[in-house]
Amino acid sequence: MNEALKRKHAGAHGPHKAPKLGGGGGGGGGGKMSIAQKMMAKMGYKEGVGLGKEGEGIVNPIEVKLRPQGAGVGAVKERTEQYKQEQRRAAERRGEEYEGSSGEERKARRERKKRVPGGGGTDSGTSTPGGTRRPKTKYKTAADVQAAAPGLDVPPQMLHSLVDATGPTNKLLTNFSGLMTPAAAPSDSETEKIAKRERLELEAFIEAWHGIQEQKIYVEEHEGQHQVELEQEREELEKLQAIAEAVEGLRIISGWETTLQRLEKLQSEHRHEIERYGLPEAAVSAVTPVFKQHMASWEPLENPGLLADDLQRIRVILGIAPKDEIANVTSPDLLDEAYGKSRRQKTTSSYETLMYNVWVPKIRTTITNWDVLDHGPLTAVVQTWRPLLPAFLYGHVIDQLIVPKLTAALQAWDPRKRNHHHKHSNIKHTEPYSYIFPWLPYLPPYQLDTKASSGLLVDVKRRLRQVLEGWDVAAGVSPGLLEWRELLRSELDHVLVRNLLPRLSLYLSNNFDVDPSDQDLTPLENVFKWKHMFKPEVLARLLIAEFFPKWLATLHLWLTAEDANLEEIGQWFSWWKQQLPEELRNHPDIVVEWEKGTTMINAALDLLDQGAPLSKLPPPAAGPVRPIAKELARKLDTPQHQTRQPHTEGMDFKDVVEAWCAEEDLTMLPLREAHPTTGLPLFRITASATGKGGVVAYLKGDIVWAQRKGDRTFYDPVGLDEKLVARAEGK
Repeated sequence: MNEALKRKHAGAHGPHKAPKLGGGGGGGGGGKMSIAQKMMAKMGYKEGVGLGKEGEGIVNPIEVKLRPQGAGVGAVKERTEQYKQEQRRAAERRGEEYEGSSGEERKARRERKKRVPGGGGTDSGTSTPGGTRRPKTKYKTAADVQAAAPGLDVPPQMLHSLVDATGPTNKLLTNFSGLMTPAAAPSDSETEKIAKRERLELEAFIEAWHGIQEQKIYVEEHEGQHQVELEQEREELEKLQAIAEAVEGLRIISGWETTLQRLEKLQSEHRHEIERYGLPEAAVSAVTPVFKQHMASWEPLENPGLLADDLQRIRVILGIAPKDEIANVTSPDLLDEAYGKSRRQKTTSSYETLMYNVWVPKIRTTITNWDVLDHGPLTAVVQTWRPLLPAFLYGHVIDQLIVPKLTAALQAWDPRKRNHHHKHSNIKHTEPYSYIFPWLPYLPPYQLDTKASSGLLVDVKRRLRQVLEGWDVAAGVSPGLLEWRELLRSELDHVLVRNLLPRLSLYLSNNFDVDPSDQDLTPLENVFKWKHMFKPEVLARLLIAEFFPKWLATLHLWLTAEDANLEEIGQWFSWWKQQLPEELRNHPDIVVEWEKGTTMINAALDLLDQGAPLSKLPPPAAGPVRPIAKELARKLDTPQHQTRQPHTEGMDFKDVVEAWCAEEDLTMLPLREAHPTTGLPLFRITASATGKGGVVAYLKGDIVWAQRKGDRTFYDPVGLDEKLVARAEGK
């Protein structure tokens, strides 16, 4: 009975372990897994490894150790073996040494005491019963206190009114001998307590004194800085008062010159504070009444520079941007950014508002009634006011007012000869270069880009093409065409090859014949009138295609005739060489054709030497299969097609078609409609400047589907070639 009670008592007060995860019946390591073990295994738990993703948790279940009944905290060692193992494992993971047992803790304490000076024993090597000697108490005198705190006055009277408040009642101490001197020991415990308390209070007072001294040094150091800041604030206040007085003076009604002088003075004296204090608004308010008054009666074409020089004098205080900020504007989108601040903020400054509401309407009225042929006065207006105009206003005047006027005149141009009763030149018969060239220095680069989809020179190209298509090639070079050579360069070659060369080829084919008995050179001479507009290579190819096949055929016919006179044939051969211009006569391609004639004559002579009939003389080879104009146009386009036709990465097919249209002087316009079957958006590809006519198409994959001419409900696949260009031009 007693043994059972002992075992029960030991079980109640000994270490209690929590049930293992495998609890259940039997508890063997190789038995069947319990539900808890299965759940833990599904979550990645492995036996013998700590919990957590990195295994940083505990390995064994928590053990509980109960204190004996009635025992307080610390009566028994409550750390279980499981806890010590987990702590040791955690310390090893951190690279530390775990002090888990009492012996290890005592050893660590001894090591720490050895590192403390004077804590290990006496100089003789003998140790005190307590292990360490108690440090000797040191006291400070009033003189020591004053030395530690320079400037602190410790009067002797401060120790004459010490009150003992440690007892049940307060009592005044009258004898303080030895209280602050380290030579004698305290007389009794009460005096020692009072002395210790007073010493602590005095030390706290000294520390407070040091803090006050540091604050004093800090204040003295910053006093000079604050004084400088105060002076700066005073100067700013005086400056602001002066600006306020100057701005107030602008309200006084006075003459224009007086107002300008006041603004110039304000601009020169406060140049760096203009933006800070919003002086442009005040300056614009001061000049607005007089500016409106002058603009109301201003005639721009008669007096281009009215008030312009005056505004230049005060451009800084008006907030006008520097002149160089308008440079390098290469697209209409960059106009809004050329002057920077106001346009990026999507607001206009006071000066910009003034110019838009007062100056622009006056210029708009002037340009509306302006004669394009009289360009001098208006170019003077633009040249004078350009430095004073914000970029977006300058772009508005050029793009919306002047260029449309020039384009309208260009469309009215008719280079055909006028009747004799038209004595005075008018816009219809005046060459466009005469009124467009003077505007070139004032046009932004995007208006002069011949490869863009829009712009003044793009309109010029389109109009030249239209004129050449209806021009009588026998009349010679169209007036004013040669002047565009320097400006359009290769683009003009492209237009001539595509639009004029086919007509020259057709003209030679229909009007020129080789007749030795009665040769008419007029058609050939009419073609040679255009020789300065084409490169020699182009005209050489034209002659090879349209002249030499007829010439070789006539030579063969004459050689095979019964009454052929070889001497006459030789003279005829030499005569034809002299009829061609020198730059064509000796061209390598033309020389090859002459050699063909020489070869044919030599072959005829060989037949005569052999006694064979001349009828056996082989005929000349046929001329080019395809028209020469198409062949040359394809050669001109070859470098472009090689980079345009393949569907390059990062560029969809719509961009490819738009680029092709731009190169062909066509316009691709969205119709805001969809194909009824596929639902794909429809576009109109046209050569008309009005956006009408042409052909309706949609894009599917990398194929253009164009509307059928006869039945608009059907669409056929087409290529980016001459056929599509012809349909876009309404042919």
